[in-house]
Amino acid sequence: MEKNQIIELEITDLSYEAMGVAHYEGMTVFVNNALPGETVEAKILKVKKSFAFAKIEQIIKESPDRVNIKLNQWVQTGLASLAHVKYDKQLEFKRNQVVNLLQKAHLDDVKVGETLPSPEQTGYRNKAQVPVREVKGQLEIGFFRKHSHDLVPLTNFFTTDPEIDRVLVAVRDILRQYHVPAYDEIHNQGEIRYLDIRRSKATGEIMVILVCLHKDFPQLPKVAEAIKQIDGVTSLVLNYNPKKTNVILGKVDYLIFGKPQITDQIGDVKFKISPESFFQINSLQTPRLYDLAIKKADLQPDDIVIDAYSGIGTIGLSVAKHVKSVRGIESVSDAVKDANNNAKLNGINNAKYVAGKAEEVMSRWAAKGMKADVIFVDPPRKGLTSEFIEAAVKTGPKKIVYISCNPATMIRDLQEFMNEGYTFSQIDPVDMFPQTPHVEAVTVLERTRK
Repeated sequence: MEKNQIIELEITDLSYEAMGVAHYEGMTVFVNNALPGETVEAKILKVKKSFAFAKIEQIIKESPDRVNIKLNQWVQTGLASLAHVKYDKQLEFKRNQVVNLLQKAHLDDVKVGETLPSPEQTGYRNKAQVPVREVKGQLEIGFFRKHSHDLVPLTNFFTTDPEIDRVLVAVRDILRQYHVPAYDEIHNQGEIRYLDIRRSKATGEIMVILVCLHKDFPQLPKVAEAIKQIDGVTSLVLNYNPKKTNVILGKVDYLIFGKPQITDQIGDVKFKISPESFFQINSLQTPRLYDLAIKKADLQPDDIVIDAYSGIGTIGLSVAKHVKSVRGIESVSDAVKDANNNAKLNGINNAKYVAGKAEEVMSRWAAKGMKADVIFVDPPRKGLTSEFIEAAVKTGPKKIVYISCNPATMIRDLQEFMNEGYTFSQIDPVDMFPQTPHVEAVTVLERTRK
């Protein structure tokens, strides 16, 4: 097999990245934008030892599950790499990811629920972080083509709240009007690296964050005045990121105008959100995710709950009314302040948040004799450490509620908990990110030995 070779392929499966899978003369071929059941004429883009990547030149036989979208930039950039698949099949694909991971781990007896669909399949994101680059001599916003840093200019981001799209385009036009230079990542020069826009579904407040190479730039006063006139914008923040890095946000924020936070809501609990606070992206699906986790946990009025990786308190404050007390742990001190302030904002008196590493804090609590009935954990994609699992077990919880954005690391961690005397019987997938391959999952571990 050679690069640029044209071959006919039958697509038999989808990879976890939502690429079509085919086999050709002993090689596995991953074909972008192809679906199982399709026959395609494909051009080979890259050849490795046992696999290759290809793109469709022509669809000879089309799958009935295909959605013919007009703007396939969404698929090309990975922004919405399942946009060409019918939604019920997206849900099936996500459930199958969990089923396949359990089979690989020899946990075939574990039941997998049907994927909980999202109330909105497009326009659901309450935040957009969009790169700004110069393309053909003009400042553009868009998204990077998959596996590259080539910017594909976009004005419709498909999965993002349309109000955010409107503000993104308005800010782009203001930056062009005042000739503010886009960031050049090769030479680490220019000015605007990213536009980071957050919008509250509950209040309609919009925060605009300009991620900049410098703390200030000559056109900032005029740019700020123009952004202030955009309908719905309640605050402007300059985030200072001087480093040559792929990390989007720097560590310092300057409030240019407006309020330092926006207020959003999960169920009946309000949250003030700072520029760098983590807040679930899908505002309408998040309460459904938390309700599912709370229902599965079967919480009791006397339960003492630990909310690990607590962020600004979204899970713990949603749980608080069902239990005796919530103790939250978060390593980011600003998020801890936000969590305690959010407790006050909602008149919640039985939840308290502390700063520190969860494994260290839980070990200290266990040494002092503190016991937890239930631990809620919603870790980053890399999952939990062995030190965390050991510390969690020391607090003696009867149940551990695990919410995951990466079922692969989740199942690895669940096996470690099983070695510590816990068991689980079901995993429920939740679609927090329609049109993408990502799947959230919830399970409850129960202690089987003391």
